[in-house]
Amino acid sequence: MASMPRAGIIGTGFMGSVHAHAVRTAGSTISAVAGSSHASAGLAAAKLGAGVAADSPEALIARDDVDVVHICTPNATHADLARKAIAAGKAVVCEKPLATSVEDARELTELVDRAGVVATVPFVYRFYPAVREARDRIARGEAGRLWLLHGSYLQDWLAGAEATNWRVDPALGGTSRAFGDIGVHWCDLMEFTTGHRITRIMARTSRAHDQRETGGTLSSVATEDGAVLLFETDLGATGSLVVSQVSPGRKNRLWFSFDGTEASFSFNQERPDTLHIGRADSSTHLPVGPQTLSTTGGRRYATLPPGHPQGYQDSFNAFVADSYAAVQGQDPEGLPTFRDGLRAALLTEALVRSAARETWIDVPGIGNPLDSFKFSPAVERQKQ
Repeated sequence: MASMPRAGIIGTGFMGSVHAHAVRTAGSTISAVAGSSHASAGLAAAKLGAGVAADSPEALIARDDVDVVHICTPNATHADLARKAIAAGKAVVCEKPLATSVEDARELTELVDRAGVVATVPFVYRFYPAVREARDRIARGEAGRLWLLHGSYLQDWLAGAEATNWRVDPALGGTSRAFGDIGVHWCDLMEFTTGHRITRIMARTSRAHDQRETGGTLSSVATEDGAVLLFETDLGATGSLVVSQVSPGRKNRLWFSFDGTEASFSFNQERPDTLHIGRADSSTHLPVGPQTLSTTGGRRYATLPPGHPQGYQDSFNAFVADSYAAVQGQDPEGLPTFRDGLRAALLTEALVRSAARETWIDVPGIGNPLDSFKFSPAVERQKQ
């Protein structure tokens, strides 16, 4: 495809707006938008700058002027809409989770492979310049042998019992909420940045509120507010993760520390303008900018001088730009695809099973979604 792909966005909420901004930044147009009703689509079309309001998601998918279908709807609808878009030969950008079951996620991945269409999932934290810098430095062996991988992802948007959302309902959001919504982001980022893959987990889930208020009525909550897990990786590291959507004062704090025998690399999404590099004899807060980052990956996504932080929307813009480049026949490095969405579904299922059984659970593999990760000889020896 020589010309810029044209977008159709299904979903009129917050994520639809994020996708729309990224589409326009990529230099593309939004041909149509669809919502839960034609009326909601009409309101969103004006707000998002779409050409028309489609009568239904199916009508949007069928349009000749839609090349890429963006699915920004509640989780339980993703699989059906993605199937229809793939069957129509359209490229797909599907919000995570790709599906609320491993079976659906696996089927979608196989359908994409057979159809030969581009299909991506917005694991957008991969696109922070500091993350790419850490990835490249780890890949060339600067960390030494990674042995401890730990971090957290904390939010507070569900801190009060009066706060609720469709994600709280397992019929719409899936059996796991906190981990399935944000914990999978951390796990994807860890595996992408380090080249390690989680092979076993031990998890506990918990709730701050057993009931939440909906329309003035208290209802029981079936999904978790938080999760704590231990894990082991295929390269011999151990790790831990704390996930919460009920941590007052933490708006969107994704934090990691990847500790090696020679150096550690740490990143905080609420302060994305620095990468912390720790060594036994020094500690550096590396400013993010094209003049200060040293690796190809870091510089590629650093578009502003140091002191001008790039945030979530900037990373989302970069993800969509790379997705559209792939539709045009390019091969952007590190683009998260439906295979990565399947990986997240496998991790989520393992977490749910581990928490229910109170035991370690093995995480099955799906081949190697991170085969493009280039290890230095020193790091490669860890795999042997």
